[in-house]
Amino acid sequence: MNKLIISFVVMLLALNLVVGIASAHVTVQPEETTQGSYETFTVKVPTESDEIPTTKVEVLFPSSVIISGFEPKPGWKYEIKRDNSDKITSVTWIAENEGLLPMEFGLFHMQGRVADDATEIVWKAYQTYQDGTIVEWIGAGDSQKPASVTTILPATESSGNHHNSAEKTSEVKEEARETTNNPLYFSIPALILALLAIGISITKRS
Repeated sequence: MNKLIISFVVMLLALNLVVGIASAHVTVQPEETTQGSYETFTVKVPTESDEIPTTKVEVLFPSSVIISGFEPKPGWKYEIKRDNSDKITSVTWIAENEGLLPMEFGLFHMQGRVADDATEIVWKAYQTYQDGTIVEWIGAGDSQKPASVTTILPATESSGNHHNSAEKTSEVKEEARETTNNPLYFSIPALILALLAIGISITKRS
């Protein structure tokens, strides 16, 4: 009975260890999106080391996504790289202070557009610790250091109409503004004519 209990405890500890390691990966959310959609992507960076903080994180952008902006993060600066076509190919966040301490994690936000023909986004990331150690999160899904992957679903009519509806809403607002201003356009000439009539009437009386 004691051996059974000990074996059970060992299995639980091993399971917790595996779960802890899996949850410590650099990941990018959302895990799923749609072709041609505009998204806010969030890079979650944990510090696996028990003693050494994370001071730098680099994320590469494949052709399946076009990143266009980054949210400022206090205590961090970022540097971007572009290719010959001016497309942003990577971003590196660099700590301006002690970085992410042990048992801490950081969230880094960016926005962009998913390519119309994309099927997945593979986010290769490089995590640098204060002592210069670099952890490469670039492997396959079943590896010890996998790259985070966002699955891309085919665009549907409803998702495609999202942008069209925004354009239609803008057109409706513009038409409403024009309709609202129409009475003003007609009232101004009427007012001018009325003033002229009053002026003529006063002149005749005098």
